[in-house]
Amino acid sequence: MTIAPWRDSSLPAAARVDDLLSRMTLEEKTAQLYGVWVGAATDGDGVAPLQREMTSDYDWDELITLGLGQLTRSFGTAPVDPALGAQALARAQRRIADAGRFGIPAVAHEECLAGFTAWQATAYPVPLAWGATFDPELVEVLGDRIGHDLRSVGVHQGLAPVLDVVRDLRWGRVEETIGEDPYLVGTIATAYVRGLEGAGIVATLKHFAGYASSAGARNLAPVRAGVREFADITLPPFEMALREGGARSVMAAYTETDGIPASADPRLLTELLRGEWGFTGTVVADYFGIGFLESLHRVAGSPAEAAHVALEAGIDVELPTLKCYGKPLVAAVREGTIPQSLVDRAARRVLLQKCELGLLDEGWQPETGSPVDLDSTANRALARRLAEESVVLLDNPNTLLPLSPDTRVAVVGPRAFDPLAMLGCYSFPSHVLTHHPEVPMGVDIPTVLDSLRTELPDAKVTFAEGCGVSDPDTSGFAEAVARASEADVCVAVLGDRAGLFGRGTSGEGCDAEDLQLPGVQADFLDALVATGVPVVLVLLTGRPYALGRWQNRLGAVVQAFFPGEEGGPAVAGVLSGRVNPSGRLPVSVPSSPGGQPWTYLQPPLGLAGEVSNLDPTPLYPFGHGRSYTTFEWEDFTAPDAEIPTDGTYDVSLTVRNPGDREGTEVVQLYLHDPVASVTRPDVRLIGYQRVELTPGESRRVTFHFHTDLSSFTNRAGHRVVEPGALELRLGTSSADARHTARLTLTGPIRTPGPDRRLRCETELS
Repeated sequence: MTIAPWRDSSLPAAARVDDLLSRMTLEEKTAQLYGVWVGAATDGDGVAPLQREMTSDYDWDELITLGLGQLTRSFGTAPVDPALGAQALARAQRRIADAGRFGIPAVAHEECLAGFTAWQATAYPVPLAWGATFDPELVEVLGDRIGHDLRSVGVHQGLAPVLDVVRDLRWGRVEETIGEDPYLVGTIATAYVRGLEGAGIVATLKHFAGYASSAGARNLAPVRAGVREFADITLPPFEMALREGGARSVMAAYTETDGIPASADPRLLTELLRGEWGFTGTVVADYFGIGFLESLHRVAGSPAEAAHVALEAGIDVELPTLKCYGKPLVAAVREGTIPQSLVDRAARRVLLQKCELGLLDEGWQPETGSPVDLDSTANRALARRLAEESVVLLDNPNTLLPLSPDTRVAVVGPRAFDPLAMLGCYSFPSHVLTHHPEVPMGVDIPTVLDSLRTELPDAKVTFAEGCGVSDPDTSGFAEAVARASEADVCVAVLGDRAGLFGRGTSGEGCDAEDLQLPGVQADFLDALVATGVPVVLVLLTGRPYALGRWQNRLGAVVQAFFPGEEGGPAVAGVLSGRVNPSGRLPVSVPSSPGGQPWTYLQPPLGLAGEVSNLDPTPLYPFGHGRSYTTFEWEDFTAPDAEIPTDGTYDVSLTVRNPGDREGTEVVQLYLHDPVASVTRPDVRLIGYQRVELTPGESRRVTFHFHTDLSSFTNRAGHRVVEPGALELRLGTSSADARHTARLTLTGPIRTPGPDRRLRCETELS
């Protein structure tokens, strides 16, 4: 039997899609350009901004006769058994294929920010914790594991990772980011993309671009970033994840920069993304982002005008459901106010991706929903390892930690005995289950209290909550203070409650006025310190909080950024000493609540000085973290040298562990540019390497620096490598340089091409 060319998998994808498009009506083409969100709430609190106002009614049976581009969150909208959900998705896909003339199924997408956002799926640490590991190899394994779980139930596309670089620590979505440095964000996110894409899942980079630079740290506020900040801090992680990770999708940001919404910016979504970077995948809207061009940005006067602006800018798919790319778009094309060529362009991109996914092949069949385990033993072991590597020991001045196995411990605080203390706002229990209180958690999440009792079976462990996360009630202080006074050590577990749109202290739409601990937790900590009993502060948070108030007053400080379902055992393991902490700060920890809302990437005027009484110097700098062993850095090899502006240079040293237990050092390479044609950050990360060492072991680390890594955007808006002096600083943090190599770049100013080096390769021997 002869099959149509578009069904013939032996033909090139472009030829197949051209043949298919020639057979489709306008209505069938536009149907490929939107998603449908079955079961989305139209009343009460939603999981997307303005969900109630933006969700439209439609007739499902009539709609799918034209085909369908995407299915929105079949698993992430309400609790559904994974196996039954897979079967239901397969039935829906058959109905979609059977209803249309061409039998084309939809692309099913889901959130996977910190694991598959589905009931009974593993809740991994949040991306900020990934950043704290400084371990891209492990994060790639994470992406692969999550990708295979998504594929096992019929999902094709994952809306992750977030590549926004933190610019203001008060922003609610800090927990979703990887950190405040573009190199760290880029390398970790690229690893996650490789994992997802390697498992066959279309990774969607978000939010493109500038979302995290919103003014005043307010969600969706206008972006005030200048041209050079945008080019040198905001964009590099996206470029790396596309070029090196192979991401096949990009999500346009909600925000506007200098008056131009990202969803209406052809310079960003077409000229830069596709023209300069060569991207060939699909651009999708953030949820309701196209409709927001009319309702929030007011750069369009109707849904049809919003569709025109978005299509022209380069958005191919409207998510999560149809509002602008449906009937309003068809009518406008029929009337001649929107060129059909824009529809054809977007439809071609969508169908090319469906062709890559096998959705156009003859004999396509959906997954049937075989037995599914989304929280396997292997998943939990990976969640545990990631959590353990992410815990940061900020301070341990008198070696109070590890705790003695038979000590008397008072565990207090609002985060000590709550499983949700481990989870960020895009975990299923925090994101969806709050709307279904009758449904069980779906995964086992040990608390810090339970985990510490398991970890220290011979210790006497007592508990008192003391206060809530954000409420003003102090009536529980007395009991907690009493428990602390009776103990040898007090473990105060404080922090955030993840939520959405003001329903938490961290998460989307949960922006902070300042960086003081939420509620009365600061006063509670004061009361505990006043007992004279040594206090170990354990923070389970989605952002860093100001800790200068307790400088030199605490026995130890442990920071964990929403460490996931295995976070309780990971934190308890650090407290007991079973785990030697190796996490490093992906964001600075400020000293005062209002003195450091920005990040370490500051030019000279952004640093402390006599011109202002406010000192922005962080209490604990980016990259900081302590260990239970010590490391010695020896045989530093990096003589002063002259190299051309297109040259390379190696920096080497040996790291030795003279202690009596194994541990991990994180060697960090920073660039300092003494004089440039525009102001530059005083230091910025350009390389790093985890070095795991047994007692007495030593290993040599070599960084292969290329001058491309010194490039920046000049006054004319061009990326250049300038001749002149440079310093390469090896350190344990952005503020602790152990060794410095001084270079002089010689020759002309050079403009690196599109194949410029984006990372500093390292070698361990």
